[in-house]
Amino acid sequence: MNIQYLSKALILTSISFITSLGLPISTIHAALKPLDHIVVVVNEGVITNSMLNNRIQDFRQQLELSQLSRIDPETLKKQVLERVIRDTIQLQKAKQFGITVDDLMLNRMLEQLARNNNMSLDIFRQTIETEGLSYPRFREQTRNDLIIKQLQQRLVANKISVSDQEVQQYITLNETSDSSKITYHLRHILIATPESAKPEDIQKAKEKADTAYRKIQAGSLFEDIAIKISSGRNALKGGDLGERKANELPQLFVDAVKTLKPGETSQPVKSASGFHLLQLVSSSNDELIIKQTHARHILIRPSSEVSDEQARKKLVELKQKIEKGEKFSMLASQFSEDPVSKTQGGDLGWAGPGDFVGIFENVVNSLEIGQISEPFKTQFGWHILEVLEYRNHNMAKTNKENQARNAIQKRKIDEELRLWLRRIRDEAYVEYIDN
Repeated sequence: MNIQYLSKALILTSISFITSLGLPISTIHAALKPLDHIVVVVNEGVITNSMLNNRIQDFRQQLELSQLSRIDPETLKKQVLERVIRDTIQLQKAKQFGITVDDLMLNRMLEQLARNNNMSLDIFRQTIETEGLSYPRFREQTRNDLIIKQLQQRLVANKISVSDQEVQQYITLNETSDSSKITYHLRHILIATPESAKPEDIQKAKEKADTAYRKIQAGSLFEDIAIKISSGRNALKGGDLGERKANELPQLFVDAVKTLKPGETSQPVKSASGFHLLQLVSSSNDELIIKQTHARHILIRPSSEVSDEQARKKLVELKQKIEKGEKFSMLASQFSEDPVSKTQGGDLGWAGPGDFVGIFENVVNSLEIGQISEPFKTQFGWHILEVLEYRNHNMAKTNKENQARNAIQKRKIDEELRLWLRRIRDEAYVEYIDN
């Protein structure tokens, strides 16, 4: 995010060259007129006017594609700027922790996105450009999104724990309410309060939430209000949270929407993050059939003795041995540094969407049965993996404790992530240079 400026020596050289041509001083000033300027200082980095305008242009194009283009330019600029500030803070933290996404990892993600849309990568790129988006910017934004996801996984998700007592309490509750089968499609508005909110801060947020609720009840579109005022992560999507199982949502949300009809909006409800408005788009009580994968892998971790390149080359050698007939399970038992799967010949068992970290899951989804991947890197190290089989599985038949643990963990992560984002935003040094 840093800006590269002309060095003092280069500026002087430029002036000397222009004056040697006999040009007036006004021409010199014109020649040295800056092409860009700083809009906001964020800690040790900056956001420039061109960076902001590029992101506004990309978001405006996305909003037009999703029929949410009616938002006025100033409101959009305000929301996008806050989004860029938040992303900048997270990317700075990721850099401190050495979190990166190399071109190989990025290309795998882009290939997966193309496959999800039933396209080749070339057609996917052409489609993005046809829709008015810059593919190089889309590519780099995808890289940044992956870096941010890894940061959130390390600093938030990995620290979440679920006790056996919570699991049993959850099972008892859901056996009576049977909410585990209910799926809600929600839109969400968050009016955030500071982490150490004073009574006047809370009152101000409540009044803002009440005003928004009255506008929605009077006919204003929920999506428009969300884009204008929401501090939620999905604000620029009109507050759309997508479809989620009831047991994956905060109980506060479920309680607020369970009596609503599609299209209705809840009155503001308060949490530690602030005040929430929720609109029910739809709900269903159907069983969820998911695709599960049975895979195995070999993990080599880089260390002070083993470099990144050495770890990758080791897996290249192991892949070649497997292709020549050596057993994957034997090599996994001998060389893998995953203590859990190592004793099972690298076997990871059956897994569904969300069970693996994003990059690992992308590679799994890209392979045919019996195909062995090229070496790829996650935050755990370097891997090769083989898909053994696929199946469609009825989630209603899965182990109750595993369902409960996963649902509780997802709910906790969502809430903790909201608090963490608010905290790092409050702690950051942010100075607005350009009003």
